[in-house]
Amino acid sequence: MKLGEERAFGRTGVRVTPLAIGTSSWGTRRAGETEAAEAERIGELADRFFSGALRSNLIDTSNMYGEARSEGLIGRAIGRVGGLKDDLVLQTKLDRSVPGDRFDGERMWESLRESLDRLGLERLQVLYLHDPEVIGFDAAMAPGGPVEALVEMKSRGLARAIGISGGPVDMLQRFVETDLFDALVTHNRYTLLDRSADGLLDAAAARDVGVTNAAPYGAGILTGDLRFADSYGYKPLHPRTRAVLEAIKVVCRDADVSLPAAAIQFSLSEPRIHSTIVGVSNLARWEEAVGYAETPIPSGFWEAIEELAPPAEVALDRI
Repeated sequence: MKLGEERAFGRTGVRVTPLAIGTSSWGTRRAGETEAAEAERIGELADRFFSGALRSNLIDTSNMYGEARSEGLIGRAIGRVGGLKDDLVLQTKLDRSVPGDRFDGERMWESLRESLDRLGLERLQVLYLHDPEVIGFDAAMAPGGPVEALVEMKSRGLARAIGISGGPVDMLQRFVETDLFDALVTHNRYTLLDRSADGLLDAAAARDVGVTNAAPYGAGILTGDLRFADSYGYKPLHPRTRAVLEAIKVVCRDADVSLPAAAIQFSLSEPRIHSTIVGVSNLARWEEAVGYAETPIPSGFWEAIEELAPPAEVALDRI
């Protein structure tokens, strides 16, 4: 696997690189950071991406990321380089209203118009319904609901491909099995510490659905950063999950492989996953992630990791 190599993204009609840029933090300023400093920090990375200078061709965003500012930062970068290049893939997501949490079909059309305006685009390559667990499967699928609106957007040519993006794997699998969706974003459910998306990945592969796996670090704990040492996927860390983590750390230490390198490459090595989304908000963090992705892995490492597979009962959706 080479980072710059593109592969078919399921049945979407586009091709993607193994590593993608996640922008969930774009638009969230650091303590004491000015708007100009934030724009410079993110702009350096964005300009490199949109000029085609990085070994990635996929960027992932959402209507609500960064308090609705992420797409605007991306749109300005696209404008600076003269438009979105044909070999780059931008995917965004339809979101509920904030405040109010409206998640009906009408709101989806509002969300689309907002995104197109911020991005400076007339249509999108891949467009997702984001976090449908907020209203549940039945409400999302109901006549006049968000799924109907998303399907209509594709039929009108406003999106080349449509997808589903969310958390609970059982619910996501129900959506995938409708065969309405060309793409999928799952997060925190296929990592060193949680394999609960295994059946979901099988369902997606059977339907040639393009799969992006987000949060390979489990929302921070697999970076080794002590700030995230007591939580996984935004929930308190289960004692049995902690035991698995400590055992994995021993394997990594003995093999001279860093924990974040193991975390990224676990996702990259899974053939049912087409691209792994890594959230980064500056060029240095991206280059760090590339380094993790290219860390040599010694023989026998993955076999040792597989023996430490976390128990199903402590998966994120079951605790």
